[in-house]
Amino acid sequence: EVQLVESGGGLVQAGGSLRLSCAASGFTSDDYAIGWFRQAPGKEREGVSCISNTDGSSIYADSVKGRFTISSDNANDTVYLQMNSLKPEDTAVYYCAADFIDYFCSAYGRPWEFWGQGTQVTVSS
Repeated sequence: EVQLVESGGGLVQAGGSLRLSCAASGFTSDDYAIGWFRQAPGKEREGVSCISNTDGSSIYADSVKGRFTISSDNANDTVYLQMNSLKPEDTAVYYCAADFIDYFCSAYGRPWEFWGQGTQVTVSS
């Protein structure tokens, strides 16, 4: 059974940093993509970043480029999202998702197969 567990969220002041983790288990293939998403109250879920385990490529939303970095630690089956220079508008619940069908970071808006439970990130001004 595939499971994704996010951690690392919390309360931070604007300009601060957080590192989110997405711990994966139950994977049966090395071909997959992991995406990070966020949803703020009253807003639609948006894609933040994605990394492909197949070719190592990654993408970022324009709103986080230059501030967020996605990385993977295959030895520990964990994908990280390093978030620097945080802004109040980054406040949201952050989710990671896995896709074993489309394992390249082609687009965020596709039916991702598995989702974590989310972790809250709150950035105070």
